[in-house]
Amino acid sequence: MSVRVRFAPSPTGPLHIGGARSALFNWLYARHHGGQFIVRIEDTDLERSSRESEENILNALRWLGIDWDEGIAVGGPNAPYRQTERLEMYRQLAKELQERGYAYECYCSEEELAAEREALMAKGELPRYLGRCRNLSAEDKAKYEAAGRRPVIRFKVPENQIITINDHVRGQVEFESNGIGDFVIMKSDNIPTYNFAVVVDDHDMAITHVIRAEEHLSNTPRQILIYDALGWTKPEFAHISLILGKDRSKMSKRHGATSIEQYEKLGYLPEALVNFLALLGWSPQGEEEILSLEEITEQFSLDRVAKNPAVFDIDKLNWLNGQYIRNYPVPKLTKLAIPYLQEAGYLTEEVTEEKLAWLEQVVAIARNYISYLQEIPQHVAIFFQDQVKVEDEDAKEVLTWEQMPVVMQTAATLFAEAEELTEDSVKAIIKAIGKQSGLKGKFIFQPLRVAITGRTHGPELHQIIPVIGKERTLARIYAAMQ
Repeated sequence: MSVRVRFAPSPTGPLHIGGARSALFNWLYARHHGGQFIVRIEDTDLERSSRESEENILNALRWLGIDWDEGIAVGGPNAPYRQTERLEMYRQLAKELQERGYAYECYCSEEELAAEREALMAKGELPRYLGRCRNLSAEDKAKYEAAGRRPVIRFKVPENQIITINDHVRGQVEFESNGIGDFVIMKSDNIPTYNFAVVVDDHDMAITHVIRAEEHLSNTPRQILIYDALGWTKPEFAHISLILGKDRSKMSKRHGATSIEQYEKLGYLPEALVNFLALLGWSPQGEEEILSLEEITEQFSLDRVAKNPAVFDIDKLNWLNGQYIRNYPVPKLTKLAIPYLQEAGYLTEEVTEEKLAWLEQVVAIARNYISYLQEIPQHVAIFFQDQVKVEDEDAKEVLTWEQMPVVMQTAATLFAEAEELTEDSVKAIIKAIGKQSGLKGKFIFQPLRVAITGRTHGPELHQIIPVIGKERTLARIYAAMQ
């Protein structure tokens, strides 16, 4: 049997972490088994769905590197892939269920349903629909129609049945049909509900495995009943755990950005985010956590997906993304960093090839100090500013050291004599400053660092001075001598 899985988001907002993790797990399962991954759109929430959100979701998937074999925007043999373009199919099947006695029209008002729910809860029972309209006569229906009531179609849940799900993650899970109540499959506006449409779509698209969030587990018995009523083969199910914050509460904005688009804007690398998402509820075979997509795909199995909730740890994501940044090809990273440097006002003119080569040197140094690219402007000021600002109190104190004048005078002479500044030549100059001044260690490095960067800490001087260049290095030394 060829594996066919799907990701079916509702386009009511951007793609969030939980949805991206579900899409990734489906994609990994398909790719590991040489199967097919389908993306379709569940847009039957007419008020909240939008094409803008749909495009945001598709772009987020593409940015993450998640491609699909069939579905929205790529086509395929089971088109259309938007539910609002498949409405006639749902209506025909709902009618078929009615004709075969598995469904019926219900005219209950919202007020009547609310009263029924409250009465059941007052008795300590699960709120559910008790089947008031199961056996309406033609006369009753006519009366309701005359009063302007429009019916929904409810599925008739059989009594005293145990519905069993053999879940790939949770094992065997059982539900009692008596606790479900007759549920709506078509709303009064002839739009299908989620539980009905998802079954029709999964069957029509020959989905073999449904891998989705744990919150859908309670929907599964309803869907199994529909499969059975229509005589269709059921897919296999796997319900992956919830994602919680570090404080074990439901994932929210206080735990970090929630949408993939936000992480892209902050300058996270898609490879790092995919690696992180894969580790939310799935564990690799070894101890290594930094894994390429190819390695994750090769190892991925539902057997290693945990039942327990996954914990979203923004500190771990930042560490992981930092590791990816430090190992990323510098030319590619520089192109990604340029928009952040432009936004910070550091790049106001066209980036020439010469400028790009210089920027690559800047990025190669700064990337060792950042977790994501939006942080890069705060680490590159020393390369762009003409005058050094000494604002740190420790740095201001260094300017008052008695060794400061002799270090500056010696440095000025030696740097002025240098033909070119490379890492090796700067190391040699610093060594020569020590010899000529008779000073050692911090009494050389701290005055030089404060004069050139305005700070007492940062990258190695032999790395940054060649990038700052001879002319600007000398200008800063002369300024510190005044």
